[in-house]
Amino acid sequence: MTDSPRIAPTHELGAQRLRAVREMLDAAFGGGFSDEDWDHALGGIHAWIEDDRGIAAHGSVIMRRALHRGRSYRVGYVEGVGVRADRRREGLAGQLMAELERVIDGAYAFGALSASDDGATLYAARGWRVWQGRIEVLGPEGPVRLPEEEGSTFLKPAGGRDLPDPAAPLAFDWRDGDVM
Repeated sequence: MTDSPRIAPTHELGAQRLRAVREMLDAAFGGGFSDEDWDHALGGIHAWIEDDRGIAAHGSVIMRRALHRGRSYRVGYVEGVGVRADRRREGLAGQLMAELERVIDGAYAFGALSASDDGATLYAARGWRVWQGRIEVLGPEGPVRLPEEEGSTFLKPAGGRDLPDPAAPLAFDWRDGDVM
């Protein structure tokens, strides 16, 4: 095995590798990686690193829609970024993010993610910027403000495009579980 990232869509990982990724993420998040979190990480492009012990690191980018000033944007939303405890602080997450950012640059208007305190430093160092505006989700009853996501939602321009204007809300599509 190698420390070089591999990338593939969900359907190409196969049941055994997907199980191994889920087990690593469960351990990496100390049991705080829910079934909804797992569901959110599926259906897009995965980047992962394997070593002789199995999955060492993983991240994925999935498509979400975000409304801003009357326009619907295709957003590359980063999910399920985790590194096995014995491989942390070796630059693996940065390698994964480089691959995911390449996907975002080629397919989306911009990238977005909701960062943990531990991950915020990595994303900021890679040029991701904290969204300074209002965050909403388009719930079943209409727009819902998510003040708890304001300050931890990061965006990154893709392919030389500009980011949306933070003077207007950024409203993401609804999903079960943690909506962001």
